[in-house]
Amino acid sequence: MSQAAQMQLSIDWDRSAGVRDPLFFGYFLEHFHRQVYGGVYDPGSPLAGDNGFRGDVLDAVRRLRPAVIRWPGGCFASGYHWRHGVGPDRVPSYDKAWRVEEPNTFGTDEFIEFCRLTGAEPYLCANAGTGTAEEMSDWVEYCNLNGRSRFARLRQENGHARPHQVRLWGIGNENYGWWEIGARDSSEWGRFVREAAKMMRRVDDRVVLSAAAFIDLDRDLDLLVDWGLSLLRTAAPQIDLLAIHGYAVLTEGAGYLESVGRIGFAETRIRRAERLLELLGPDQRIRIAFDEWNPRGWHFPGFDGRQRPDISEWDRNDDNSAYTMADAILHASFLNTCLRHCASVAMTCLSPVVNTRGPIFTHGGGIVLRPTYHVCDLYTSLLAPEVLDAHARIPVFTAAGQDAAGPVTLPRADTVATVDRASGRLAVAVCNLHPDQPLDCVIWVPGRALAGPGQVTTLTGATPSSFNDVGHPDDVRPTAAPVPADGDTCRIRLGPHSVSIVELHTSPAN
Repeated sequence: MSQAAQMQLSIDWDRSAGVRDPLFFGYFLEHFHRQVYGGVYDPGSPLAGDNGFRGDVLDAVRRLRPAVIRWPGGCFASGYHWRHGVGPDRVPSYDKAWRVEEPNTFGTDEFIEFCRLTGAEPYLCANAGTGTAEEMSDWVEYCNLNGRSRFARLRQENGHARPHQVRLWGIGNENYGWWEIGARDSSEWGRFVREAAKMMRRVDDRVVLSAAAFIDLDRDLDLLVDWGLSLLRTAAPQIDLLAIHGYAVLTEGAGYLESVGRIGFAETRIRRAERLLELLGPDQRIRIAFDEWNPRGWHFPGFDGRQRPDISEWDRNDDNSAYTMADAILHASFLNTCLRHCASVAMTCLSPVVNTRGPIFTHGGGIVLRPTYHVCDLYTSLLAPEVLDAHARIPVFTAAGQDAAGPVTLPRADTVATVDRASGRLAVAVCNLHPDQPLDCVIWVPGRALAGPGQVTTLTGATPSSFNDVGHPDDVRPTAAPVPADGDTCRIRLGPHSVSIVELHTSPAN
């Protein structure tokens, strides 16, 4: 085995970075390609039940224990009128975001059922593009009122006597962007959000509202400040969450080194959002919802052109060889970053949950769990709720691989430490970014006795480009092994291109 570098991680038991919000591990579902039709909802499939939902997909999503699912978009939301998707007579409409026909057979009530079946809390993204504040408030009325109004009675007539009780609502999507239907300038946006929020709260004052902010790594800082300050000056009292988005790798065909070199993309966006919120003063209460993110951007050629796109090109999202250990490491490092900022980041929504760039891939005979699926599963199953302060001495490495534009210097590792104080269980996530060299990890918890053996669960593949597919669904999968502990220290060797979670039981030292 190659000589390993060493990382020292000192965990401060007495300093908490915060407790993870119950909404933290969320997902996203949009009417694009095969996410909805042929993904979660496929009435013609022999794998679907009488309700049209695929049982294998439901089981896979349940296993992830999703806190929240955001729907119906995304760009799709900025041209979506919710009334087209309720009732017995659904009329297809033309989706001007993706330029395809939308059958509207999957609408509000079907989405709510999907959430109930998977245990997720619904998070509805309202149309702030072609829609109005009144249309948004009517949707709240349909979902949440109990027989005292026109749209509550409509819901009852559609077979849903009880209110859906949707608590989480988003006002718009990326309405700051020229690509968005109904894009708005900064002065319009703040007033629109304020008035929409006002009307929605007049229907149900219990709703939790998010609004989009312009927090983009690659764009003009003046525009960022202009957009963010205009929104907060005008609408801060009405909103609860500042919504930000980000995709780490946008380059088609980016390889391992180029991909893992983007592990810092979330840190920059979160810090910018935090600084913007700090301008509200010490008593500000708004938190961050990173409610659309993915290790890789979607493949949708022609979306931003004048000519109608060739939608057959979207099938390139189905190429499972594109989802490798690089995606798994980017995924884990994104969650590590958000967990380290859990005092300000309340929610994350992986975009999407099924197909396109999602962790679950469907085909006619079943599903494939991509490497990112296992990261989702490990983090929700094994990490503890409280995040501890930790100081890491992490070596770096310089790489000049074929997939990099030139020599790059990267940290050997990315990590976060979590704890369940009631049981004394410590769970530390560590990503080894190096493509072919192991990492010796020393975990030190001063003042605590580490009871062994603990356990390390590691996700990796034979090579950095390993992936799962129909013919080989388990090339990338997690394995567990015992790990020793001595006094207040644990030493463990972690393999290359891997994501590991080390679990240790602790007690006060004598």
